[in-house]
Amino acid sequence: MTANGPAPATVSQTWQMLDYLATDYAGAVRDGQVLSASEFAEMREFAGTVRQRIAQLPPGTATPALQAQATRLAQAIDAKASTGEVASQAHALADALLAAYPVPTAPAQVPDLAHGATLYRQNCAACHGAGGHGDGPAGRALDPPPIDFTDRTRADQRSALSLFEAISQGVKGTAMAGYANRLPVEERWSLAYYVGTLAYAAEARDGAQAWQHSATARARLDNLDELSRARVAQLAPVLGERQARSILGYLRAHPDAMPRSASGLVLARERLAASLAAHQHGDAAEAQRLALSAYLDGVEPVEPQLDARDAALRAQLETAMGAYRSAVAGRETEAEVLARQHAADALLQRAQATLAGGAADAASTFLGAWTILVREGLEALLVVVALLAFLRKAERPAMLRYVHLGWSLALLAGLATWAVASYAVAISGAGRELTEGLSSLFAAAVLMCVGLWMHRKSVGGRWQSYLKAKMAATLDRSAWFLFGLAFISVYREVFETILFYVAMWNEGPRAWLLAGIGVGAVTLAAIAWVLLRTSRRLPLGKFFSASSALIALLAFVLTGKGIAALQEAGWIGVHAAPLPRIELLGIYPTWQSVSAQLAVALVLAVGYALNLRRTAGPS
Repeated sequence: MTANGPAPATVSQTWQMLDYLATDYAGAVRDGQVLSASEFAEMREFAGTVRQRIAQLPPGTATPALQAQATRLAQAIDAKASTGEVASQAHALADALLAAYPVPTAPAQVPDLAHGATLYRQNCAACHGAGGHGDGPAGRALDPPPIDFTDRTRADQRSALSLFEAISQGVKGTAMAGYANRLPVEERWSLAYYVGTLAYAAEARDGAQAWQHSATARARLDNLDELSRARVAQLAPVLGERQARSILGYLRAHPDAMPRSASGLVLARERLAASLAAHQHGDAAEAQRLALSAYLDGVEPVEPQLDARDAALRAQLETAMGAYRSAVAGRETEAEVLARQHAADALLQRAQATLAGGAADAASTFLGAWTILVREGLEALLVVVALLAFLRKAERPAMLRYVHLGWSLALLAGLATWAVASYAVAISGAGRELTEGLSSLFAAAVLMCVGLWMHRKSVGGRWQSYLKAKMAATLDRSAWFLFGLAFISVYREVFETILFYVAMWNEGPRAWLLAGIGVGAVTLAAIAWVLLRTSRRLPLGKFFSASSALIALLAFVLTGKGIAALQEAGWIGVHAAPLPRIELLGIYPTWQSVSAQLAVALVLAVGYALNLRRTAGPS
């Protein structure tokens, strides 16, 4: 959410106005001509009210974009723009509003259509008619007349959520009163779903078969929230108008027919197929959204299991999914996009077969647990050891506690984050990748500065005068900097490592998993002991020089990993490069990650060269 705290009550009302604009504008303007002056005036009034209410919402990062969209919508209505343009802008603004200020958009349980029919007869038929044609006896004298729910042109623009909001709040300027205080929320949803079937009774008869045979529809409508917000006009460009009406009519009449949401690699394949279909129908934004979801919601949650079974396949799959996202977002030909999709889908099928091969054996579980801990922990260990060795060389033992406090709290914070993500609030795949990516780039930037500073002190004997004149004051001021660097270096590894182990806990022999973790911890402790012992024997100048090289290497590695994580989160594009994938060095076969690492290497090279040129200068 872009604004803190719960969404204001006006959000639902503003959303309803936008939905009403998208649906009823066709009755006010056609082909640039005003059909009804009163309807056109109402459209302009609603557009102005929407702008005013959005301006009054709590400010957030999305506020400027929402205000700009609201202004463009009002201008389009003033200019008597086409029905399609106004409907598209209104729906886009409505979706953006809900993304910025989330409110409930789906029933908590499957609606009861039989009860919805009973509620309709009791509360709606008198005005709207028994069949929903707007011809009820009580409605004949109303101005404007009751809505004809069987009007497909109008119904195509409406979702079950639209009908729920109208039932709850009423419709301004009509005899339609709100039922929020008369009917419980579950009954209003049942009534909305029932009303949403009235325009599609004929098409819905074939809906069951169409639903079962359309992977694209199943990928788009995989939960009640998606179904409640779906409109025929939204689905028709990809599914075709008749099939969209058939499937949506069927699902509204039988919401219990929706299978349990697909997950894992099954979900990834469905969304990958839906992404290709959207791309082939010219919907680039939807194709990109589904491609990203295929990875974040389908592949990313099962990466730990796949990595434990076949790390090379997991790496290939990551690269292929990234290449496909790049293809649908770029200017590649239809044939190239299709080839990328087929390549990614083939790897997904291989991954499915790999994960379906039964529980992991003892040897693979042990080696996987050991490898994960050593691989993920080594980078953090090197940073912490470098800080500890530096402080001991500087004869500042009192400062060691800040480093120890940093890494120990990072372990606790990682455990707490996992607990919150598992039992309280679901952290999305994008959220995990963003956390890893941003923390990696932050740590890389800090390490790059530290590396340049250490190198400067390592040349020309500057370390001696520095330690004598400035060390005490500088370290006192930098205590919390040391804590922060230790914390961020360890925390970024802990959460991902825990996720790997949680997945493996459900996969293979637990005793061998714990053994692998134990041996991995001993391995890291031995590496730390060797590094600390070696650093004590190094002359101070050589220590500074070696430490600066090590820290520069870590900055290079973390830069590559940070860019790769942001690519997986969809923040940065993916353009494949003909390079090997070397995760230990943070090298990934994409031009974005390699370019960022080359930039870091160039900055470090220039900085080191300047340090050498200034050797004769004052410290």
